[in-house]
Amino acid sequence: MQEEAINTQVQEAGRQGWTRQDTTWMLSLFGTAVGAGILFLPINAGMGGFWPLVMMAVIIGPMTYLAHRGLSRFVCSSQRESSDITHVVEEYFGVGAGKAITLLYFFAIFPIVLIYGVGITNTIDSFIVNQLGMASPPRWILSGVLILGMMSVMVSGEKFMLKVTQFLVYPLVAILAFMSFYLIPSWKMDALTQVPAAGEFLGTVWLTIPVLVFAFNHSPAISQFSVSLKREHGKNASNKADVILRNTTMMLVGFVMLFVFSCVLSLSPEQLAESKEQNLAILSYLANVHESGFVSYFGPIIATIAILSSFFGHYMGAAEGLKGLITKQLASSKKEVSGKKVDKFILGFMYFTIWGVAIINPSILGMIEALGGPIIAAILYLMPMYAVYKVPALKAYRGRISNIFVVIAGLLAMTAILFGMLS
Repeated sequence: MQEEAINTQVQEAGRQGWTRQDTTWMLSLFGTAVGAGILFLPINAGMGGFWPLVMMAVIIGPMTYLAHRGLSRFVCSSQRESSDITHVVEEYFGVGAGKAITLLYFFAIFPIVLIYGVGITNTIDSFIVNQLGMASPPRWILSGVLILGMMSVMVSGEKFMLKVTQFLVYPLVAILAFMSFYLIPSWKMDALTQVPAAGEFLGTVWLTIPVLVFAFNHSPAISQFSVSLKREHGKNASNKADVILRNTTMMLVGFVMLFVFSCVLSLSPEQLAESKEQNLAILSYLANVHESGFVSYFGPIIATIAILSSFFGHYMGAAEGLKGLITKQLASSKKEVSGKKVDKFILGFMYFTIWGVAIINPSILGMIEALGGPIIAAILYLMPMYAVYKVPALKAYRGRISNIFVVIAGLLAMTAILFGMLS
């Protein structure tokens, strides 16, 4: 009966009418996900062959929607309208557990922000050298200027960031779809005849799940998204969030998997491996090897827009997590909390760490697999499901098959990463 009541409320939320603000949030969540994960997903997913990729396309939609819905419901369940994820965790699990989970939340997102510093620098550098035919600029200057530009948007405030994201996502969706269709004539259909053995097939899917989780992850924006809906819709916030998240997932799976399939079919496994070795996004690699002038110039442009749109959502989540850690520590030490000083410290810390990592230029896929994946799986897939069975405010969501599915997906992601690190 409870499940029927909730389903009815979700349907009513959908019937209330889709607003312009709903579209803004959907595009912002889409933009948060379409970043380095998407641009590197074809490399890892494609190296395993075509048919495992089909299996991934089938499971990633339910995984993405159900996991993000669970995290949003967790944030929306708090009675306090302004409570973000760091406050809700403390409210339900206590001060000690609140600090621990807030720390994990920060370290789930912060490495991804670092990845974008590396990704944007490599993409622009490759464009300058390969498409413009100019000498590579000093890496420390190029990365410093690019990161400063991205962070200046965040300093301007949430409303401005959402407007910039919306402005970026429209051309991103259009060009991404056009690029997917444009590559069709160069598809190598012999990939369809290569069917791996059952054990190899399942192993490939299992080991690629962490990159799938990362590629479709928009959890860093879920907390502020849920807080915003609580302000606007009150008790109906969770139901409204379900509708927006469902549409976001459909949009993501449709556009992204079409793009991934098109990229994978137009390149050989050897070329995908070379792209991984060069630490380049798939579109930058395509621009360098494809004879078409359109791909050569628009590939890096799409990669840049995707990284920018995703950087904003992840920066928002990382800054939120770091601020939660600092304010909690200061409060427990009975020290006065100055919001402006904390914000300035976060700004400086984020800039210099992102800049430093961009100069070092570590392996992006290595960072995704080793740093982002396991903690994202824990925070996004497992923590909300644990809360469902521990928090009275979430008891209406207990006893569902979807909960089991989310837990299994989270465990598969974490075990795949551990297996990959040990093997």
